[in-house]
Amino acid sequence: MLPSKRSAGSDGAQSKRPKLGDNGASNGTRNGVPPAIDEDLHSRQLAVYGRETMRRLFASDVLVSGLNGLGAEIAKNLALAGVRSVTVHDVKDVDMWDLSANFFLSDQDIGNNRALACVSKLQELNNAVLVSALTQELTKEHLSKFQAVVFTDISLDKAYEFDDYCHSHHPPIAFIKAQVSGLFGSVFCDFGPEFTVLDVDGEDPHTGIIASISNDSPAMVSCVDDERLEFQDGDLVVFSEVQGMEELNDGKPRKVKNARPFSFTIEEDTGSYGVYSKGGIVTQVKEPKVLRFKSLRDAMKDPGDFLLSDFSKFERSPVIHLAFQALDSFRKEHGRYPTAGCEQDAQSFLKFVADINEASIDSKQEKIDDKLLRHFASGSRAVLNPMAAMFGGIVGQEVVKACSGKFHPLYQFFYFDSVESLPTYQLDPQDLKPSNSRYDAQISVFGSKLQKKLQDANIFIVGSGALGCEFLKNLALMGVSCSSKSKLTITDDDVIEKSNLSRQFLFRDWNIGQAKSTVAAAAARAINPSLQIGALQNRACPDTESVFHDTFWDGLDVVINALDNVNARMYMDMRCLYFQKPLLESGTLGAKCNTQMVIPHLTENYGASRDPPEKQAPMCTVHSFPHNIDHCLTWARSEFEGLLEKTPNEVNSFLSNPTQYSAAMRKAGDAQARELLERVSECLGKERCITFEDCITWARLRFEDYFSNRVKQLTFTFPEDASTSTGTPFWSAPKRFPRPLQFSATDSSHIHLIMSASILRAESFGIAIPDWAKNTSKLADAVNKVAVPEFEPKKGVNIVTDEKATNLSSASVDDVAVIDDLLSKLEECAKNLPPGFQMKPIQFEKVFQHLYASLRFKDLFAFCLCKCCCHSLLFIVHFLRDVANILYSYC
Repeated sequence: MLPSKRSAGSDGAQSKRPKLGDNGASNGTRNGVPPAIDEDLHSRQLAVYGRETMRRLFASDVLVSGLNGLGAEIAKNLALAGVRSVTVHDVKDVDMWDLSANFFLSDQDIGNNRALACVSKLQELNNAVLVSALTQELTKEHLSKFQAVVFTDISLDKAYEFDDYCHSHHPPIAFIKAQVSGLFGSVFCDFGPEFTVLDVDGEDPHTGIIASISNDSPAMVSCVDDERLEFQDGDLVVFSEVQGMEELNDGKPRKVKNARPFSFTIEEDTGSYGVYSKGGIVTQVKEPKVLRFKSLRDAMKDPGDFLLSDFSKFERSPVIHLAFQALDSFRKEHGRYPTAGCEQDAQSFLKFVADINEASIDSKQEKIDDKLLRHFASGSRAVLNPMAAMFGGIVGQEVVKACSGKFHPLYQFFYFDSVESLPTYQLDPQDLKPSNSRYDAQISVFGSKLQKKLQDANIFIVGSGALGCEFLKNLALMGVSCSSKSKLTITDDDVIEKSNLSRQFLFRDWNIGQAKSTVAAAAARAINPSLQIGALQNRACPDTESVFHDTFWDGLDVVINALDNVNARMYMDMRCLYFQKPLLESGTLGAKCNTQMVIPHLTENYGASRDPPEKQAPMCTVHSFPHNIDHCLTWARSEFEGLLEKTPNEVNSFLSNPTQYSAAMRKAGDAQARELLERVSECLGKERCITFEDCITWARLRFEDYFSNRVKQLTFTFPEDASTSTGTPFWSAPKRFPRPLQFSATDSSHIHLIMSASILRAESFGIAIPDWAKNTSKLADAVNKVAVPEFEPKKGVNIVTDEKATNLSSASVDDVAVIDDLLSKLEECAKNLPPGFQMKPIQFEKVFQHLYASLRFKDLFAFCLCKCCCHSLLFIVHFLRDVANILYSYC
């Protein structure tokens, strides 16, 4: 159980919720007013889901019935995601088996109602979400208050009754039935007779820059060959900015045919259109998709196609479909689950499967895997934490889809098994018997011998962010490193920030500013007091090899990465390779994730295969002729690092030792040295900031330089009708003729750029930031007072157009003289600085992680991912001891 610091009401009362619009996905308003989004807390989700989706989510009320381990994971995910309310329902009391999967519970909760025992801990995860409990038997009338309902512990008869009600309700209520039984899991989704998916994949619309369009039927559209087109046959696209063939700029969607890497056709006769001359952008149109869900009653008889997670198990889903029906029949007749290792119960279970299969007319299975079904029956009572974590992530995401209409939902059955996680040796039924411990559920599946190995394991976790918190929770519940001879070491050099709280669930708002690893370790120990854990604040890198020395590595059994960058992963992979230690590697990027299990001498290591290097855009393209968002981002990061990190570092180098710095610059004597000195001289001279108002002035003038003056100079040097030496138009695809921006204090993007730049500039100069700095109206008043000089383009300005150029600095025969002059100016500037003055370099990565970490770790996917790694851990522990001699004999 996690430590509590505040209580929440849990008397079972549930206030009536206003109904939402069609699909249960409203526009996110409350009494006509859009709910406020805490951008510091939900910055990652905003980047993945978008503001409109988040508003719909914040206006949704969800019921989770059944607070076993799976129900607890789902409720946790929804509270972190930020729905309006989560109501947890359960009529059962906590027993010892619940402690193996529900991290909210402790020994003191045994005998208490499961929902009431969890509600206060759930509330702590997000104070903006109303969490309440229901403890009486559910009726159909209860369901009308919600936009989505989830059941994790319900009979099929009751599920039919509730789903029929939800399916026919107006508007339909999203119904999800999920279940975990040992190493098997299932999810069923019914979002109503007609459900509209507003955005199928969440990806930005694909675009292309047009190079030519034929006057033909069908018309051939060719695009520039610097980037492959991502269009597929059947996609709808619209044209804009086309010159010559203006008829295509009508905004009418046209269907893509014969899609190729750099061209496609449209079924349109352009023979009578104007002749294409230049320009043009083609953009994908994303259309809503309508899905028609069957009710559970109908889908059970005719399930259709199952969603597959492993194509090597193509024929397994229909068998598991029968197994879950047979389990319901077994429980109805015997009033209990099959006993682990009991042959009589296994035979009875197989009889139920055979009878159900015989009664199936259209979906009867000719071949039934008895061994698989025996595994199912034996472990069916157990709700294993790794399985609960995985399905908790999946179901949480399905609820988000149901409430928001974003991403294609699961349609309609999903089955999963992980029987390969079982020990390779034959399990003795005596080894599966419960011992009245918190690990009894796990023992009933894997046996007490493997449980002992898990408890004795020495583990090293690197990172305690989103993945690290999940790993710690899972390992604590599994009993890993819980004996006196074992040790779990976790290290992370970062501290907790507000934005972490939306997915790193072991942290609370009162932990902000504290070391992640220390807080996470304490929370994990609260989940399982037997956990032998030590927390460090060291970064795993060559500089800390005195901490993580040979003796430390020799004592490890398994290493788990929970990192967020490739360099750290490569280093850990190298160390694991050297010391021949198994490595569990994983990572997430927005709605995508990966996991890899590395075992010495058996599998490929992480660094053995790498992504191909990204194509680097030419310097002149990035600085003067960008034509896609990546070019703009590359340019923006380059400017950020130059102004706020590299220049302050150069300033500090000069001020620390002016004589040595001057000698180094004179020795270099080239254009790059001159450019560095020009930046340092400007920073300490005419662009030096003393007050916050100076920072605003600097930011406003930078805006004018970047988005107006440079564009005016570029278009003066290369007018719209300019030609190359060969006579072709200079502004041919992919070049796009730019237009200067006119600053407007009423434009939110303009004023927020000034705000961010001013605050960052103030931080680098050590200037106090006033309270009104983030007040856009007051900031606009200050910005409007800045005098912006008129700009006149100059003749003879050299703008680099050679794509092979690697440096935009132009060399000069007078570089040495200019450097001497700049050094003299710097010495004068230094005299006007206060004693001991130093600038504060601002690292891009830190600002990015704190404010705008757009597509980094996403909680719901992290939960699924950690399940995969925890099952891998089970495999590694019983695999290593049995075959270690063979593996290491190759050394």
